[in-house]
Amino acid sequence: MRAAPTILHLDMDAFFAAAEQAAKPSLRGKPVVVGGLGPRGVVATASYEARRFGIHSAMPMGQARRLAPNAAYLVPRFAFYRSISEQVMELLGRLSPLVEPLSLDEAFVDLEAGEVADDSASARAAGERLRVDILATTGLTGSVGLAGSKMIAKIASEEAKPDGLVLIEPGTERELLGPRSVRILPGVGPATGEHLRRAGMTTVSDLAEAGEDELVRLLGRAHGASLYRMAQGYDDRPVVAERDAKSVSVEDTFDVDLHDRVRIRTEVERLAERCVGRLRASGHSGRTIVLKVRRFDFSTLTRSETLRGPTDDPGVVREAAGRLLEAVDTTGGVRLLGVGVSGLADYTQEDLFAQAEAAEGAVAGGEGNAAPVAAEAVAAPEPEAEVAVERRWAPGHDVRHAVYGAGWVQGSGVGRVTVRFEEPWSEPGRVRTFAVDDPELVPGEALPLVRGRE
Repeated sequence: MRAAPTILHLDMDAFFAAAEQAAKPSLRGKPVVVGGLGPRGVVATASYEARRFGIHSAMPMGQARRLAPNAAYLVPRFAFYRSISEQVMELLGRLSPLVEPLSLDEAFVDLEAGEVADDSASARAAGERLRVDILATTGLTGSVGLAGSKMIAKIASEEAKPDGLVLIEPGTERELLGPRSVRILPGVGPATGEHLRRAGMTTVSDLAEAGEDELVRLLGRAHGASLYRMAQGYDDRPVVAERDAKSVSVEDTFDVDLHDRVRIRTEVERLAERCVGRLRASGHSGRTIVLKVRRFDFSTLTRSETLRGPTDDPGVVREAAGRLLEAVDTTGGVRLLGVGVSGLADYTQEDLFAQAEAAEGAVAGGEGNAAPVAAEAVAAPEPEAEVAVERRWAPGHDVRHAVYGAGWVQGSGVGRVTVRFEEPWSEPGRVRTFAVDDPELVPGEALPLVRGRE
């Protein structure tokens, strides 16, 4: 715990939805929901206007539509959000060399390490300056919490929302936490919260009064002791500049359960390719290939295979994932598939070709010559499938028309696509409708939110 509030927590306000509103003038001040739009989609982020209807993150998208049928429902544009996040993280890096990103829109900063703050006044000044810089650079707002520990700084930023700054003086933590729900503490989710409620503990002061021995008895040594310390307002976790990734993975949930074995194999191979793309982007290779399968009855199976050495070869990962799939019963249907790589290293096994040949030999040995032929046969249609997805014109995605310029997809169906033509710095634009295969309409690139940064 510090004597000065020099740990800063930044949380961008309704980040995905706010970015979409900033990019699309016609959506400003209106309810916007970003997430998966299929039957099994969930809400990633809702704008503050949408939250007034009771919509929140992780809510099933179908439920959100019932609560606010007239809201704008958009699919995420992660490359766009990542580009904004990089601008924000660069601003944080100017404050201190110790920046701990938690996600695209959230991070801790050690102001003391950056020598920009050593007391309450200088910490507040740094926080206010950061908020001004973020708005000027991205056009978006963020909320800032300042405290003597990470736990309290995060609580402060939550209280600052939206678009505010809250500073909590060291020494006042117990007074602040006492009347709050136990759920405010890190590590207390619905299950632990209910367990504590049944034991008569609903507030943080209840935990402090119960004592460490009682919490250990209820929750176990590690969790109980940690929770007691937090209930006292004590948190000495440092801001860590770099977090070592433990694994890289991708997964897809399907609108309709998959039954065809060849289609399932095709999806696994595609996921393997995407996973390797992320693996290489992170500068890693890995030894253990993991396959995740969620079946029709919601039962989830994971299978893994450890290779002789780390690899980032797509053929090796694809074949290993395919072998793991052979050991999984998919009778009845599959609703989710995932492929991951763990046991990460920052180098690659030199003998990649030998590893790939061994993988092919294992498949051929197990299934005869038909297995490699089948893999080639199902891989061939991939380009067509990608074009089909592209021409579906997902709501919210950027497009460009040869005559009307930049716009975004409002919706599509029955062979038509509706586009609103506007730019982040323009007035709300006009809506026009085209055939989905109109040659003059093509996918576009996201425009910067602040003019002059093109």
